[in-house]
Amino acid sequence: MKPAELKKLKALLSKPKKIVIVTHWSPDGDAMGSSLGFYHYLVKKKHSVSVITPNAFPSFLSWLPGSKKTIDFSLNTVKASKLVKAAEVICCLDFNSLSRIDKLGPLVEASDALKLMVDHHPQPDGFADFNHHTTQASSTCELIYTLIDELGEKKLLDKSSCNCLYTGIMTDTGSFRFSSTTANTHRVLAGLIDAGAENSEIHARMSDDNTEDRLKLLGYSLSQKMVILPEFHTGYISLTEEEQTRYNYKKGDTDGLVNFILSIRGMKFAAFMTERDGLIKMSFRSKGKFDVNAFARKNFGGGGHLNAAGGASKEKLETVIQQFQKLVKASGKELTK
Repeated sequence: MKPAELKKLKALLSKPKKIVIVTHWSPDGDAMGSSLGFYHYLVKKKHSVSVITPNAFPSFLSWLPGSKKTIDFSLNTVKASKLVKAAEVICCLDFNSLSRIDKLGPLVEASDALKLMVDHHPQPDGFADFNHHTTQASSTCELIYTLIDELGEKKLLDKSSCNCLYTGIMTDTGSFRFSSTTANTHRVLAGLIDAGAENSEIHARMSDDNTEDRLKLLGYSLSQKMVILPEFHTGYISLTEEEQTRYNYKKGDTDGLVNFILSIRGMKFAAFMTERDGLIKMSFRSKGKFDVNAFARKNFGGGGHLNAAGGASKEKLETVIQQFQKLVKASGKELTK
């Protein structure tokens, strides 16, 4: 953030305000970690703060401090709408287009509140009054930490804030193995641990909390539904609603499934497609220079990062699979380099 903009933001937050924090549809670890990490910091500054999510977040994130105070817009539309309308400041975390917050978007757009965007995704829409944005950051949680640091208020970070922020960085970097993990990321992590983040406890909560059904769904997906296109260094998994129901699917049960494909030696591109909420939801991952952000934006109305993106389609699953296969073949030169 530019010095003049930072100075204005610091002045804005110097006195108690009614603040709403919003994050993207289907919140992940970085979305919830940044929202709740910033929430605890703002509460310490005596602000009146509400965290609103467009829909539910995965149950494996319910241990995050403050998660029980979040408001699910899809279930509490009237209450959430009143809070947005009354807000003096709206913090938009881990997204840079109002379309990413679904029906919350028009409410935020219509609000007279000053808007702060903190995000690391490419091609922001430019709707905010204050912007703390760079694609060089590993995660929005990393940016929240650097913003608080630039405001000169790291002393207000407590164990609750730090556990939330550490969790978001850990999940968005694949436990620090993705190329987005930089030296600065590790410096931020060290700062969080120094300030109270319980790193080994967080890893245990996030990695050792599976249900039997989730592991069975994972086994079924890998053994029965994984398709490899070896000539294109590509693989994909697709799941119908019936298959998910068979294994008592809960939100978050398939998180990270796409990464198993990419872990196969020689793979450059992986996709996961699932029937859900009347749509086909898609996750894309890649290695090297194959741009899944461009692939998702061009073909499936989505987006994300160079090596991690998502999209959706209203077509039937079989149709989407056929379309995906054709697109992979059309991208053959890029995938076979």
